[in-house]
Amino acid sequence: MSEAIPGGLSWSGAWRIAKRDLHVRFKGLRLLLVCIFLGTAALAAIGTLSSAIERELSSRGQELLGGDLEVEVWQRDLSAEEKAALGEYGAISGGTRLQAMATVEEAAAPIELKAVDAAWPLYGTLKLASGAEAGAPTGNDAWLAQGALDRLDISVGDSFRIGSVTLRAAGVIADEPDRLSEGFQLGPTVIVAEDIPAKAGLLAPGSMYQSKYRVAFDATRDPETVQEAIAERFPDAGFDFRTRDRASPGADRFVSQMSDFLTLVGLAALVIAGIGIGGGVTSYLEARRTSIATLKVLGATSRDIGKIYALQIGTAALVGSVAGLAVGILVTPLLGSALEGLLPVETGFVIEPGPLLLAAAYGLLVAFSFAATPLLRARSFPAMALMRAKVAPLARDRRALAWTAAGVVAICALALLTTAQPMLSGGFLIGAAAALALLAAISAGIRAITRKLPRPSNPLVRAALANLHRPGAQTGSLVTALGFGLASFVLLAAVQSAIDGNIEKRVPQEAPDYFVLDIPRDRADEFRSLVAARADDAQIRTVPALRGAILAYGPQEEMIRVDELEEIPEGAWALRGERGLTYADELPPGNVVTDGAWWPADYTGEPLVSIDEEFAQTVDLKVGDYITIGVLGVERSARIANLRRIDWESMGFNYVLVFSSNTLQDAPHNLAATIELDDNAEAGALLRDLVRAFPSSSVIEVGQVLTEARTILEQVGLATLAAASVAVLAGLAVLLGAIAAARASRVYDTVVLRVLGASRRQVLSMQLAEYGLLATVLAVVALGLGSSLAWVIVTQLFEFDWLPDWGEVFAVLGLGLALVVGFAVAGSLPLLRAKPAQALREL
Repeated sequence: MSEAIPGGLSWSGAWRIAKRDLHVRFKGLRLLLVCIFLGTAALAAIGTLSSAIERELSSRGQELLGGDLEVEVWQRDLSAEEKAALGEYGAISGGTRLQAMATVEEAAAPIELKAVDAAWPLYGTLKLASGAEAGAPTGNDAWLAQGALDRLDISVGDSFRIGSVTLRAAGVIADEPDRLSEGFQLGPTVIVAEDIPAKAGLLAPGSMYQSKYRVAFDATRDPETVQEAIAERFPDAGFDFRTRDRASPGADRFVSQMSDFLTLVGLAALVIAGIGIGGGVTSYLEARRTSIATLKVLGATSRDIGKIYALQIGTAALVGSVAGLAVGILVTPLLGSALEGLLPVETGFVIEPGPLLLAAAYGLLVAFSFAATPLLRARSFPAMALMRAKVAPLARDRRALAWTAAGVVAICALALLTTAQPMLSGGFLIGAAAALALLAAISAGIRAITRKLPRPSNPLVRAALANLHRPGAQTGSLVTALGFGLASFVLLAAVQSAIDGNIEKRVPQEAPDYFVLDIPRDRADEFRSLVAARADDAQIRTVPALRGAILAYGPQEEMIRVDELEEIPEGAWALRGERGLTYADELPPGNVVTDGAWWPADYTGEPLVSIDEEFAQTVDLKVGDYITIGVLGVERSARIANLRRIDWESMGFNYVLVFSSNTLQDAPHNLAATIELDDNAEAGALLRDLVRAFPSSSVIEVGQVLTEARTILEQVGLATLAAASVAVLAGLAVLLGAIAAARASRVYDTVVLRVLGASRRQVLSMQLAEYGLLATVLAVVALGLGSSLAWVIVTQLFEFDWLPDWGEVFAVLGLGLALVVGFAVAGSLPLLRAKPAQALREL
């Protein structure tokens, strides 16, 4: 490049020069490319998956629910008046849901029995494994989930029994349109005709079953308005409602929680990527310091320099963004497959233009914001200042800082305008800014302290300390990179171990072998005798089991009606719809009275109730207040006699409300029981005996339920691990980049030390001392930053208990420290190979 460069290069001319210096493998710009790639890929995958699921939940709301509105009630069918009221709004389809036992001669299996009428499904189509489409079964035919066939060891065409009715396995369910709205199931689904439960003797008074009616009406009707009209017309019916807009509240909540978490991960990856980009571009331009000075000597203006290197950096950022978008699209099917069955998501490739454009915008904005400062500094100084930058570092450029600040403001605005949780994202961004400020303060503190420390006699230690505060030291970038990099390790370990802790806590290792539902009260002794005949040492606990809804609560003169509340208080989940109720003469096992007193065993006075202390605190109830419940359409009131602390982690019977016997004893109901067997009991034989003797009862194998619950929580943990790994990868990339940048700036220092007689071991020892000091100080900071963010994710997003394994957290943090030291050693090895004569000539 011997000829002079005319000032005022056009963009095409600048591109010709930029292209000559742009390595085909983006040598020098790889850190920028990797950081942009990781951040964009994470955001593309997160946005695409979340958008696809939300679109499915929204567009398929009618199919997922099976109607525009669903009305559900426990332990009774809708009255003729109630059905007629629903029919005023459109076509209706009704049926029942209950736990039951399916049996053959040598096997029995707990199932979820779904009885539907001829109009089912109002929306969508049932698909069978044979490829046929079907509606409701007729006669004694039944559609079975594959799991039911496997448990019973039968095939299509074989017979089996439910209660007193013999049914034929007519087909295998491949796609049940309203499966997601049915919620968690305690056994595989069996779909039968509407009249089968009654014929089988499963709907006796007191039996635990749900009646569900779906309504399909004109699209112009507002489901919420219809719901309010029905609720106002039948205020004490105990109805639970769902609308097509909230076909599966559980799925909506899970998607919202995961979307919020993944958004935080994406923003964290972007923050870390931005740090890496700033360091990477600084290192890249530092390596081209001589080229920039030469271009200026040959006549290039500052604007020309800006154009040339902006094109190079922009090209790398664009390539990284495009690659990130492509990978984000490619991994979406894998994520969809992992969530298949839990959420309505397509398993093929999903392209959502909005999230992809948003991810690209984030990536390019981050690249622009964090690359602006080093780029503008390089273009703003004369050639001689650039030539002497090794010994006289360039001063800060206020315009460059202003450009960076503008870019950061744009990123924050974009994050707040496009998130469904602006408070959450805003809080995270404020926290990230505070973390950056903290790390900057720590960096300044380290430089000030090491500058004022007495000079150690050991020359290696003295040189290591000097490296932290000398002109041109990379302390600031190293502190930031190490802080966020180690914090990402802590985040990953704390979140993962806390989820594991919740699995251990919420899915107990010790639990009853069986839950038995719908045991007739007048056959309780027969039930106990049958179990004892097969298992002498079996532990049996029976409780009355009813369903009811809280209708009103508070002081007797000022009771609050639940149906008049504009919004259910947060945490007052017991006010939503019907809940399990029971009565007892004695305090239930695992419960502790915290206020008030338990009633005597032979109590016959005013109806009393004991309530969970957490629920009482949530709705401001105290001993002496009243609660009114609705049971089978009848209102019953009771005075609060005491508050209880409940051991929710136990797998026994736990009820928010426990009444005195005289409150509910006259209501139609059955019993529920738990059975704990010793290791030598014949569980299979007992199960068959129970099914034969009590065909209308449901026996639930707890082991299967625990396995499913554990699997779900483990899936959440796996998804969390995979997502948080993005932040860790970004942190590692930034660490590597910061170490590489520091290495590039120390070639001159190392060469001088080698010329003065320092050995390879001494140079390495000096590097280890420097990085060891920084890493040790920042490990404490990283522990605070990472665990704080993990606490927010675990307790506020997932609403789990904060149960991290601190041993695992410290072990992972130790691994991070070892990696830092390993990277430092690896990064220092090229310095030892530098040739003094060549290095000095390049200065």
